[in-house]
Amino acid sequence: MTDLPGKAIHDFHFTDRRKKLFVHDQFGPKVEMPVSYYFRNFKKMPELERVAIDNCLGKVLDIGAAAGSHALELKRRDFDVTALEISPLTCEVMEDRGVPNVICEDFFVFEGQKFDTLLLLMNGIGISSTLKGFSDFLKKADTLLNPEGQIIFDSCDIAYMYEDVPMPVSHYYGEIKTRYEFDRELTEWFRWLYLDSDTMTRIAGESGFRGEIIFEDENDQYLAVLTKIS
Repeated sequence: MTDLPGKAIHDFHFTDRRKKLFVHDQFGPKVEMPVSYYFRNFKKMPELERVAIDNCLGKVLDIGAAAGSHALELKRRDFDVTALEISPLTCEVMEDRGVPNVICEDFFVFEGQKFDTLLLLMNGIGISSTLKGFSDFLKKADTLLNPEGQIIFDSCDIAYMYEDVPMPVSHYYGEIKTRYEFDRELTEWFRWLYLDSDTMTRIAGESGFRGEIIFEDENDQYLAVLTKIS
C-alpha cells in the first residue's frame, strides 16, 4: 500500500511543503489529519497520552511510532526505548530527530527482544484490523513481553458514529474501512479497529491478559493497561 502518511510526515520534516493529509472512512466526508500533530511535544499532547507516558515502565517498545514524539519524550526521561515503525519514510524522520533504536519492521514479524512496556498511542491498536486480529496481536505481544510486562494503548467506542447509519450485521461495528489521501493520491481501503472497552476486556481475558482502564476522556476514548494473568 502506498505510504501516504509517511510521505506527509517526511515532507513536513524535511521540506517547506505543507500539503494536507486526509482520512476517509465509511461515515461521511474526509477529515484532515494535521501533520503537525505528529510532531507535538509533551505539553501539547492530550492528557490521555501524557498519562500513558507517565505509566511506562522499564524497557519500552513504541509500536507505530510515526514521527517519534512519544519515543523522544521517553528518551528525555532516560527510558531505554525502541521505536518500531513499518514506514521507511517516517523511520528516516525519527532518525533525523534523534530517536534512539529505530527499527523499520512490521510488528507482527518483529522478534528477538523482550520489553517491559509495549506502547501504542493514537489508536495504534487499530493495526489489529479485526477482533480476531486483536487476539492475534495479543498472542504476538506475549512473545515480546517480559514476565511482569504490560501493554498500554488507547482506543474508543465508536457506537455513536452509527446514529444515522445502520449497525453492520456481518462484522463487529468497530472494524472500519478507511484510507488516506495526500497530494492528490489515495491509498487502497484497509481495515482499522476501534474497540469498545467491554469487548476489549473480554478478548484480553480470553487471551490471558487482565485489562484495566486507567483513563477516559469526554470523547469516548479510553486508555488501557493489560498485564499477563499469572
